[in-house]
Amino acid sequence: MQKSDRAVEEAYKLAKERFAHHGTDTDQVLKVLDGIPISIQCWQGDDVLGFENPDGKLTGGIQTSGNYPGRARNAQELRADFELALSLIPGKKRANLHAMYLETDKAVDRDAIEPGHFQGWVDWAKQHDLGLDFNPTCFSHPKSEQNLTLSHPDCAIRKFWIDHCIASRKVSDFLGRALGTPCVMDIWIPDGLKDQPVDRLSPRKRLIAALDEIMGATHGEHHKVAVEGKLFGIGSESYTVGSNEFYMAYAASRNMMLCLDAGHFHPTENVADKISTALCFLEEILLHVSRPVRWDSDHVVLLDDPTTAIAQEIVRCDAVSRVNIGLDFFDASINRVAAWVVGARNMRKALLLALLEPKAKLVAAECEFDFTARLAMTEEHKTMPWSAVWEYYCACHEIPYGIEWLDRVRAYEKRVLSSR
Repeated sequence: MQKSDRAVEEAYKLAKERFAHHGTDTDQVLKVLDGIPISIQCWQGDDVLGFENPDGKLTGGIQTSGNYPGRARNAQELRADFELALSLIPGKKRANLHAMYLETDKAVDRDAIEPGHFQGWVDWAKQHDLGLDFNPTCFSHPKSEQNLTLSHPDCAIRKFWIDHCIASRKVSDFLGRALGTPCVMDIWIPDGLKDQPVDRLSPRKRLIAALDEIMGATHGEHHKVAVEGKLFGIGSESYTVGSNEFYMAYAASRNMMLCLDAGHFHPTENVADKISTALCFLEEILLHVSRPVRWDSDHVVLLDDPTTAIAQEIVRCDAVSRVNIGLDFFDASINRVAAWVVGARNMRKALLLALLEPKAKLVAAECEFDFTARLAMTEEHKTMPWSAVWEYYCACHEIPYGIEWLDRVRAYEKRVLSSR
């Protein structure tokens, strides 16, 4: 720790005493916090365009807005931007890729992707001690223009997307094997209809058959697969084939992971409450932490009540090892590196707040029906000196604990991003 951080260290000692009085060991909390991986999405850096066709447009329920200068245009630029963001985010991290971020000298369609197309990402991940996660890209493609992929009535189109997901499983297993940490592969499809359908059942039956074929294909032991539902999206305002209810039943019946995306529910739904429900039936789940504004708009994650509640539920359920945390937002209206840093640091702060809770005392009060004490303690916790613990944590990692990190981003913007 630098001499300039001595004040931070002294503040931490005082905070440590305060939390100890309430039964929380802050040193142990920081050890746990440091080991919780957060998977950071690569697509924030280039507005979800990928490397297949840099001039392509988003389709299939995906949309980004804004035209802030400096968008990454290739893998080298994207990884350089990512490296700066990673250097400003404390704790264990992973990088999350989509299939369209392959690297190849010639055109490769989605159903023909191979592990070798992602060797550059593996080499980079090894250099930075990162795990990699993966996603089939079932959107922004000529065969997804009708907003239907794995549930498409045309068996040839459906087969194309099945083959893409099977190929993605092979890539995911390669990533997990190469890096020595299981790759989490998430299947999200845009399938749905703009207006009210007559037949809701047949598309869902086709989706079940397609998923069964994908999951029945030969695969290795170095990746885990999740399925992700959605309430609605652009072009699927009236009907979504893969709803949360559909995927909850599918995941439970197939013993696989369910992905809960914080932006994929009605604005009044409590996403945190769904975590304990899913954990009753599934060994592991995947979270995509995002921020919806009236719809699944994928705004940068804030340290707000929904994010804090998600972190609390993970910790209160003793589910740190059973919940895979990933971020999923993309904002082209602000500096993209800053967006990564703000969102990831906020998720880490939310986890810190949750870990600092006097959980044992809260549970004891609740078991005794002492709801007065429970309320008083939870409210008191909100004004405990948790920020002193955060600053000490960052200082130990030699990472700026205040807004000073933005100076590094601004300097990089002036030196690198402005020339793109």
